Amino acid sequence: MNILLPLLPFVVVLILISIRQVNQYERGVKFTLGRYSSTATPGWRLVFPVIQFMRKVDMRVKAVDVPDQDAITLDNISCRINAVIYYKVVDASKAVLEVEHFWSAVSQLAQTTMRTIVGQMDLDTLLAKRDQASNAIKQIIEKDAVAWGLEIQNVELKDIVLPEDMKRTLAKQAEAERERRAVIIKSEGEVAAAQNLQSAAQTLHGTPGALHLRSLNALNDISSDQSNTLVFAVPLEVLRAFERLGKSKDS
Repeated sequence: MNILLPLLPFVVVLILISIRQVNQYERGVKFTLGRYSSTATPGWRLVFPVIQFMRKVDMRVKAVDVPDQDAITLDNISCRINAVIYYKVVDASKAVLEVEHFWSAVSQLAQTTMRTIVGQMDLDTLLAKRDQASNAIKQIIEKDAVAWGLEIQNVELKDIVLPEDMKRTLAKQAEAERERRAVIIKSEGEVAAAQNLQSAAQTLHGTPGALHLRSLNALNDISSDQSNTLVFAVPLEVLRAFERLGKSKDS
């Protein structure tokens, strides 16, 4: 017992310098004599110097900005695109053992995948269906990410930058489309108005006295404004009625 007492301070110091803290959002990948031995959960863990080593892995969701990439669409239009990838580590041991610098590997894989997917879509589809392109990129990245112990949660295309001449072309196309819709709407209104006039004319023609009543109603509306000068034609039937009335008085 007396022999072990001088070693006690050394043992205490060794234990103190061997303590490693693993936070709640981390996992510790422990190596013993260069071999993977275990994955440490949150708390205080002993990692003995020289013979053991522990690498901490952050398990929180990370956002990786994919830098601008020059790509050519299926219809041979050049553009620049960028994206953001949201992923997290689900298996700390694979993230350390299967790939070197997994965050860099995800970014590099996303860059090549983006160019591939854009090359399979025409410009109109790419602009109108960004979600479709994002899902296609995500599915391809996930195949390698699973082997690296990663989970790809989302991929979002942020910007699609087009050349200036293509922007002007698209602006002209959009303006022409608006003018086309305006002409169609106007013609549809004219057709509806013509149909209504036709229906009204048939109603007035088929109802005795309806035309005279409509004329009197129009005269009443016009006469409400004193600034108007009213000129109207008397129907021939009315003149003939007055003529017959005069002859009957003379006789």
